Amino acid sequence: MDFFERMLYPCRWGLTLSVLAIFLGFLIGGLFGANEDALKNHLKTEGQAVLSTVYQNDEAAMNKTVAKSWSYLKRAHLHAGAIGAAALALLLLLGALPVSYISKLFNGWLIGLGALIYPIFWLLAGLKAPGLGSTHAAKESLNWLAIPSAGALLIGTFLIFLLCLKVCFQPKSRY
Repeated sequence: MDFFERMLYPCRWGLTLSVLAIFLGFLIGGLFGANEDALKNHLKTEGQAVLSTVYQNDEAAMNKTVAKSWSYLKRAHLHAGAIGAAALALLLLLGALPVSYISKLFNGWLIGLGALIYPIFWLLAGLKAPGLGSTHAAKESLNWLAIPSAGALLIGTFLIFLLCLKVCFQPKSRY
């Protein structure tokens, strides 16, 4: 059995999703570089479409929501890269630990899904907010995405921490 099969194969889905999250961060950053003005104009157009019905013709409120929506898109970009990289590191560590296949598989899925889905939550919240009238409303409408993905990241990270403690601090008879 080679290194990959023994150590990393059980984590393969988590590793793949983590790299996909990093790619998403790079992709969003590339879109910012290529089309920042178009993206900002799209957000403003979405807000203007509901200016009278949602914002009651309050352009200041609309502009505030549009500006915060843009910050949510930037947050999606940063979260995808940072969480994806942290997830990748955690899963490489997990792969190196002498723990069960099931532990690696389960935690790989938790960390990988969380790393990919949580930034998507921020991306969707940023895109939805101008049409809903507030970033709060956008976040609330996507709680079904945010809570499980953040929970998966937290639980997966904590479980990997516990596995590290178990492996690093359990008495070894061979010493």
